[in-house]
Amino acid sequence: MNVESYLQRRQKRVDAALKKLIGGSEKPPAKLVRAMRYGLFSGGKRIRPILALASGEALGTNITRILPFACALEMIHSYSLVHDDLPAMDDDDLRRGKPTNHIVFGEAMAILAGDGLLTEAFRVMSEAALKTGQDKPAALQAMLEVARGAGMAGMVGGQVADVESEKLKPTRKRVQYIHTRKTGALLRASVRVGALIGGASKRQYEQLDNFGASIGLVFQVADDILDVEGGTLKTGKRVGRDTDLNKATYPAAMGMQKTKAYARDLLGEALSALDPFDSKADPLREIARFVVERAVPTNK
Repeated sequence: MNVESYLQRRQKRVDAALKKLIGGSEKPPAKLVRAMRYGLFSGGKRIRPILALASGEALGTNITRILPFACALEMIHSYSLVHDDLPAMDDDDLRRGKPTNHIVFGEAMAILAGDGLLTEAFRVMSEAALKTGQDKPAALQAMLEVARGAGMAGMVGGQVADVESEKLKPTRKRVQYIHTRKTGALLRASVRVGALIGGASKRQYEQLDNFGASIGLVFQVADDILDVEGGTLKTGKRVGRDTDLNKATYPAAMGMQKTKAYARDLLGEALSALDPFDSKADPLREIARFVVERAVPTNK
């Protein structure tokens, strides 16, 4: 399969749904809606919602039931980026090649836009869970997994550890702790959501969860590599920004060669987890390869 074509098709599907869920800015509070939409439609690849959709597809499920939960995942991811860029956090002025939210709308509105996106995400999931025909226990469990992945034990907790590590020497153990939470937890939750709404058996859920754990971590490993070697065109950020901020990264803790080897090992683990699945899981396989290939091309 052509993974880039697949990602583009799924991205369009997610974007169309998001535009309906976060409508136009003609009604008050207009500036808030504009700031929310700016954060939401700033050029992301929609990896988290697409992983949720592809996880359901691996089970032969119609993605329509998963789509609201997939959109909620993107709203949460987008809010985290808006807040992450704030002067009190990473103080970034560029995100995906565009001025960051607080540069365009001001700090107060950027904070409120992030708050709005997070809250709307749970509104969207709740409304979907209450719809006729939805498996309500599975939908409730999916919401719980999103909350865990986004909250104190996941993304937010990882961000705290990331901030606190800036004055400490990076070690592999410390970096692993941060990345499994700050980035990996919500990506893993995305795969879990697709599995739950898709009706996975216990065994299928375990295998997809193993895949989610590996892809969640390798995504950040690849991002760390790209921050050093990728350039602004690939990352949408200023080159070497993590180094400037003294971030705990895998290259800083392990060196670039070992980091690239680790990325390949994680890719192998992700693909092995999908061995019990047939070709319907090919989108998951190709997404995993795509993530790693961007940072560690096989011809190098």
